[in-house]
Amino acid sequence: MLFFVGLGLGDAKDITVKGLEVVKKCKRVYLEAYTSILTVGKDALEEFYGREIILADRDMVETNSDEILSGAEEEDVAFLVVGDPFGATTHTDLVLRAKEKGLDYRVVHNASIMNACGCCGLQLYNFGETVSIVFWTDPWKPDSYYDKIKSNRDRNMHTLCLLDIKMKEQTIENLMKGRKIFEPPRFMTVKQASEQLLEIVENKRQEGDNSLAFTEDTVCVGLSRVGSDAQRIVSATLQEMTQIDLGEPLHSLIIPGEMHSLERDMLLQFAFSDKTKNILSSICI
Repeated sequence: MLFFVGLGLGDAKDITVKGLEVVKKCKRVYLEAYTSILTVGKDALEEFYGREIILADRDMVETNSDEILSGAEEEDVAFLVVGDPFGATTHTDLVLRAKEKGLDYRVVHNASIMNACGCCGLQLYNFGETVSIVFWTDPWKPDSYYDKIKSNRDRNMHTLCLLDIKMKEQTIENLMKGRKIFEPPRFMTVKQASEQLLEIVENKRQEGDNSLAFTEDTVCVGLSRVGSDAQRIVSATLQEMTQIDLGEPLHSLIIPGEMHSLERDMLLQFAFSDKTKNILSSICI
């Protein structure tokens, strides 16, 4: 049997009882190590679970999945995922490949940022499509996520923005030369995401767009290390977000749509400045 086990968002103890029972009985245990991270490392997981863990990077999961699936028809294999197992489409693909091989699988769900983002007080059923904001490079500056944010805002819905993670990335030169040299991990911050969003807005203004999805004075919500003891939540204008350091990864950003009075009152609890409080207080409910 192939087991997909969600680990939750914080540390080793966020695994469910059912998930821990699965891990302890499996012959091999893999940890997906590129779509998200916990606040603890592999060693802490091994100590708590009492099992050796094999790190599964993007290359193993997406192109060498046979290594994970091999023998799963005769022995139990666990594939551990930070958050919930289906928080990333990659894992759905792994299910399909397992089914092609005639393998049975089971899923042990857990909390993910997709529902834990409700900690800020914005109600989950008021969220629209989730978007991913990627690191820009010169001259590659994609902004397709802007249209999705605008669509959500036009429908008075909130937008959860998942921020880019770079794990085991190679430079173009090393990639072309086939050198297995990887860049240090990078994790986008709320500050960086806000800077990119403001640049998009400014470009839209210069193009004569008068129906902007948001402005520098739009109140947003910054989240960091959700589910851990070091969790932080702040509500601030998009411009203010470019000045805020929310510390260690992982970060997420929410652009609210229309708010219920309870949602507004919750965001007031996390207001960064008097300006943010005044904007929130002036919202007609």
